[in-house]
Amino acid sequence: MPDSGSRTKHQVPPVPGEPGDLPPLGASWRTRVHTVVFEADTPAGRLFDIGLMTLIVLSVVVVSMETVPGLSARSYAALRTAEWVLTVLFTAEYLLRLAAVRRPAVYAASFYGVVDLLSILPTWVSLLVPGARVLMVVRVVRLLRIFRVFKLARYLAEAQLIGTALRASSRKIGVFLFAVVTIIIIVGAVMYVVEGPASGFTSIPLSMYWAVVTLTTVGYGDISPLTPLGRTLASVVMIMGYGIIAVPTGIVTAELTQLGRHPQAVSTQLCSQCGADDHNADARFCRHCGHAL
Repeated sequence: MPDSGSRTKHQVPPVPGEPGDLPPLGASWRTRVHTVVFEADTPAGRLFDIGLMTLIVLSVVVVSMETVPGLSARSYAALRTAEWVLTVLFTAEYLLRLAAVRRPAVYAASFYGVVDLLSILPTWVSLLVPGARVLMVVRVVRLLRIFRVFKLARYLAEAQLIGTALRASSRKIGVFLFAVVTIIIIVGAVMYVVEGPASGFTSIPLSMYWAVVTLTTVGYGDISPLTPLGRTLASVVMIMGYGIIAVPTGIVTAELTQLGRHPQAVSTQLCSQCGADDHNADARFCRHCGHAL
């Protein structure tokens, strides 16, 4: 029986979650495609993602240039051709991603799956609705993958920390927003009674719009009170607006401070079963479907 020290490097089973090269030739086609398309820890996957980022930036530039007036007809034709070529490439890439995971419906419903689909739909929809193709600028959202491509795992951890803080604060912020809506309704109704149509407050909904603009300190100025009582009330609402802006910031900051005491490292690895990401660095199984990483 051969000694354990005689085992070659290729005979040693890989550690789950450990970056490496392409799977062996005996691996399934889905495993090999998943490694290239989804993983950024292999040379092939890294090259694929860098090429994808380049095409995304190019497509956003093409769509933006199409809206510039004064270009020649030949330039518009070239831009439209480039747009279709890029759309076909992105469509093929999207279908490849669906084929690379064992549960394509789960990936299609994920954040990146929805963004990938929305990045190709506008061009195809433009065959029926010509103006829809300008919505292709949503492709720039796909550049969020740059954090995974260049192994900026610490930034992924920070993004996960912010997301967790927002979810933890959602109920408090929900109660706060309910209180703000109540204030807006009351202030709008009072301003309608105090100012009335003579000052431009022709309805309670319009007065509520004024209350929103004033409370958020935007101050468009399209509607403004004219009576002393109305201006006094407006001054109170303006001052109240500064305090209201600080409340949600304080809620989220408190959650961030609490969570920041116990930071967790995040891995750049994606699940080959459902395509989920943002796993902990020491995770061995997917946090969504339980499949081995």
